[in-house]
Amino acid sequence: MAAEWKFSQVFGERAPGDPVEDVDIISAIEFDRRGEYLATGDHGGRVVLFKKINDDDRSLKGDLTYSVDSRNMYQQTSRKVLEGMDHPATANPKYVYKTEFQSHEPEFDYLKSLEVQEKINKLRWCAAPNNSQFILSTNDRTIKLWKAFNIGEGFSSRCQRVYSHAHDYNINSISNNSDGETFVSADDLRINLWNVEISNQCFNIVDMKPSDMEDLVEVITSAEFHPTYCNLLAYSSSRGFIRLVDMRRSALCDKNARILQHCEAHGSRSFFTEIVASISDIKFAKDGRHILSRDYMNLKLWDLHMETSPVATFKIHEYLRPKLSDLYNSDSIFDKFDCCLSQDGSQFASGSYSNTFKIFSRDGPDEGIALEASRHPNRISHSHNGPKTTRLFTRFARGHNQRGHEHESPNTDTSNGVPCDVTSKLIHLAWHPTDNLIACAAANSLYMYHA
Repeated sequence: MAAEWKFSQVFGERAPGDPVEDVDIISAIEFDRRGEYLATGDHGGRVVLFKKINDDDRSLKGDLTYSVDSRNMYQQTSRKVLEGMDHPATANPKYVYKTEFQSHEPEFDYLKSLEVQEKINKLRWCAAPNNSQFILSTNDRTIKLWKAFNIGEGFSSRCQRVYSHAHDYNINSISNNSDGETFVSADDLRINLWNVEISNQCFNIVDMKPSDMEDLVEVITSAEFHPTYCNLLAYSSSRGFIRLVDMRRSALCDKNARILQHCEAHGSRSFFTEIVASISDIKFAKDGRHILSRDYMNLKLWDLHMETSPVATFKIHEYLRPKLSDLYNSDSIFDKFDCCLSQDGSQFASGSYSNTFKIFSRDGPDEGIALEASRHPNRISHSHNGPKTTRLFTRFARGHNQRGHEHESPNTDTSNGVPCDVTSKLIHLAWHPTDNLIACAAANSLYMYHA
């Protein structure tokens, strides 16, 4: 029997019809490894930190008097939670707003005549030897290490290191190693290995850039370290492959990789077949044996011992297959959805349109359940011409370099009885590391649900 998911908390919820500034849209969500802290990043380059609270916590007065005007909505929501106005007291984790800081500012790369946005692409918490909290944040080009710590009754932050000038293309992933000393950063064509303590040099461990860009056939879309073995790294591609590499075997790891690839015959192919096969996110299960991947249409669970097919496939956007042409014209087909899985590896989640996300279980119904990002969520069971190089980057990486919406987005579609508003999308979500709690973002609002 599928778990019953309920609304837990919301931060920054807006009233119907209220405008949303683009800078306030959440672009990254990450729990720390114990679930004590939660961080979000947004299009304005800001990082907001939340802390888990206990029923007997008596130190909350400082949290509520710490004033940040631009995030006053978070503090107001925190007060409601503590006063019991937001939701009845339950055993599930509750969080309170702690602080925020400006991580990135707009930049201009004069060598490439390129504007670099301040938007936070990824966040990753780092292991810390004491009660201080360290977090990596990145925009398209620059990674920063931040330290957050208590000062009296407030919370402060300080930039410890800046890792820059190592990527020619937009950074799509950062991942911490289990050794606590290194991390990787990945862009469309390269993966670099960094030592946390050294910011002025890194090692290029994967290089997919061909000598002639006319020969480019795929790009890197996501990279993730194995949760236990510090020498193992997985990365996904726009062709729907997952490569598993052993960094001990050679300095450059793009050779001798094990490839996880769905070799099953796909039947008829179309112009969109390769586009929707592109993997937007991968996550290792805690057991280290399974990997969860998300492409445009599906979630797939892979066993590292089975290279030719996933052990389970969960359909998310099958009902949109007749609309792929419209989705391509509006650029929606290039939306890059996150995926996440529960601490025991038995449940899986990813986002969709109409501000909904879907949760699947290995032992549950194939269609899973869909929940709307709302204070009162509805639970729904679904049954249902340029140069070659330019074209390749448009198709593979347009999510990083949007060409603008020349066409209007498709309106709400109710074909097959499934409502779909592609202008309201739930891209980012994260699963608590020890509890059945999911945090997800709908525009500028952060919602939490528990089971």
